[in-house]
Amino acid sequence: MKNSTYHITRVGLGITFLWIGILIFRDPVAWGGFLKPWAVDLLPIPLEQAMISTAVLDFLIGFFLIVDYFTWIAAFLGAVHLTMVLAVAGIDDVTVRDIGLLAAAIALIPASIPIAIKYRLKGKPVPKAM
Repeated sequence: MKNSTYHITRVGLGITFLWIGILIFRDPVAWGGFLKPWAVDLLPIPLEQAMISTAVLDFLIGFFLIVDYFTWIAAFLGAVHLTMVLAVAGIDDVTVRDIGLLAAAIALIPASIPIAIKYRLKGKPVPKAM
């Protein structure tokens, strides 16, 4: 059984991702304005499509965190995504908060990896009761 810190972090981060996905979906072009020009130039698709894809990713990450299903994968994807956000948008008055969200996502990864995977990663046999 996981403790309350895990659940508060998971649900809080999930709500944040879910909500930002909704906000980006409502106005993808405005949210695209946070990207640095060099990052926009690297996009293989139009900015609006890229931001809609980002909204879908954020929404899905939030959903899986909230329902506590494939949490470690959602947390990993969230951490990678937040790292990319910080890389392409830079750290400013708005994105500085993403550092805290990134830390929360990273903290959830080891806390939510299924025990059977932890055994395999350590090279130990998985107990039969699992």
